[in-house]
Amino acid sequence: MNNEQLTINNDEKHLKNADPAVDLHMDPNAKWYVLHTFSNYEAVAKDNLEKVIEKYELQNRIFEIFIPTEDTVVEKKDKKVLVASKTMPSYLFVKMIYGDDIWHTITRTHGITGFVGPKGRPLPLTAKEVIDMKLERKLNVSVKLEVGDAVHVIDGPLAGQTAVVTAVDAGAGKCTATVTMFGRSTSVELYTTQIKKI
Repeated sequence: MNNEQLTINNDEKHLKNADPAVDLHMDPNAKWYVLHTFSNYEAVAKDNLEKVIEKYELQNRIFEIFIPTEDTVVEKKDKKVLVASKTMPSYLFVKMIYGDDIWHTITRTHGITGFVGPKGRPLPLTAKEVIDMKLERKLNVSVKLEVGDAVHVIDGPLAGQTAVVTAVDAGAGKCTATVTMFGRSTSVELYTTQIKKI
């Protein structure tokens, strides 16, 4: 059987150590903002913004960059494959400590047309919007996993499947597991919030 590495959670997607399910930076001044991009330029804009962050050493101001996606199973040439589709085309979600001093740096990044807000000025998402969009999710820290454990997937496109844990990242609240999909063994990444230990 072939092993494939698939990530079934929202993209892949973030800066190093960043993840919408794990609030690694607890600074109360860090808020979620929305950036508008050129059509089909979401990935390009994200990559360019990451380079800008590195160039100007903004790691202590901009913490996460998120492209909203949803994984669906589609048929291609008589085969079923897992495909990540953008749920909000032309938008990036960014968690940052905003200040006027970085407005031009961000808006001049290639691929980004500006902030979403009144007259193009940044407007942070409300707490309800953050929760509704699942940008922040509480970790199921009570789950203690070990390599070889069997788990039942309870959330996401693989809900209902049984998987076997092959690696554990307790700090990030994630694990890698093997599940049988479409007749072959596939390696997937799962959050502990998505599984229940059997």
